[in-house]
Amino acid sequence: MRVVLLGRELESLRAVADSLPGTPCCIEADVTDEAAMQGSARSVAERLGPASVVVANAGIAVAGPFANCDAALWNRVIGVNLIGSAVTARVFLPQLLETRGYFLQVASSAAFGSAPMMSAYCASKAGVESFAQALRSEMEPEGVGVGIAYLHWTDTDMIDELDEHVVLRELRRRQPAPARRVHSAARVAELLVRGIERRSPTLYAPPWLRLAQPLRPLFPHLVAWAARRSFARMSPAEFHAAAGVLGAGGHADWDVQRSAAPIRPTTPPQD
Repeated sequence: MRVVLLGRELESLRAVADSLPGTPCCIEADVTDEAAMQGSARSVAERLGPASVVVANAGIAVAGPFANCDAALWNRVIGVNLIGSAVTARVFLPQLLETRGYFLQVASSAAFGSAPMMSAYCASKAGVESFAQALRSEMEPEGVGVGIAYLHWTDTDMIDELDEHVVLRELRRRQPAPARRVHSAARVAELLVRGIERRSPTLYAPPWLRLAQPLRPLFPHLVAWAARRSFARMSPAEFHAAAGVLGAGGHADWDVQRSAAPIRPTTPPQD
């Protein structure tokens, strides 16, 4: 396959491209910028032909109490993870219809049950799951496959500070032993490639995560029980700490957003 890497940080994309066979094409774009993404899709088609596979994988996360989270940061997580996925699908669907291709939406085990202190991330991943399920039904008559990838703890920069972050540490500590394991990005990538080759409707990384699907009605109760026990161990300072973005990629995106000119409030019409 001829690979295109599309993302927020061009130098990071180039570093990944250097590790891959062939000559991958790198395009810098913000997945929430509809115009930039439309231009990216046109560039892909002009340089390599219409896309056969599109993977919507862009994602950031913020950890901490909802009440202490900057509203713009919370909204940005939803924007990148959910809106960005929809934008990615929208701009590439014409090409996938032409190739009768495959769209893979990367979701998360966070879609199974919402974890406290991760409200934006969990809401966004539940949202992309629902979006992809609806898109699958719409695209099936057109010959376009739509898959959903459920990922668990994966060794990316989003969880580099896993053991230092009290929220993530407590989330993991309350999970069963197999569920606490962090899986290498290389292994998860192998599973994703296998699913893409098979045009799988659902992918699980790790594979045992499939067994958790029938238990989803129980997860809200289990998470609530674990949360009460975890919060009892946390100090008031830890519990009320300001919410913060996770990982180098998340910080890079948020730094750009914060540096943008603020939107001036508008005055509503007055009688």
